[in-house]
Amino acid sequence: MSGFDDGEEEYRGPVTVTLPDGEIEVDAHLAGHFSPLTGDYRWKGRLSAHPGVTAAFESGVRTVRVRTPDGHEGTGDLDEPNLWGGHPISGAGPPPFSVPDVTIDD
Repeated sequence: MSGFDDGEEEYRGPVTVTLPDGEIEVDAHLAGHFSPLTGDYRWKGRLSAHPGVTAAFESGVRTVRVRTPDGHEGTGDLDEPNLWGGHPISGAGPPPFSVPDVTIDD
């Protein structure tokens, strides 16, 4: 893994970002992990630069839906654009990428 942390699942590739005005396709690098303290899945990453995402952010959009080509979806919060024009994104709950199934034994 070349991800954010050794214990994290990771996705790198195209995503569809759902905005109030429609959908935009961008590349993304996302990673996440289960948080035992909060009991949910936390994920974060970055979206590649796209004028449509930046325009939505500048108009006040903060929460977006992200979908990978295999159909996994997650809701995340955009942050200020980085030096290269891309946007950091983070979310809690189901991530927009596949994660291993976990079975908890009694």
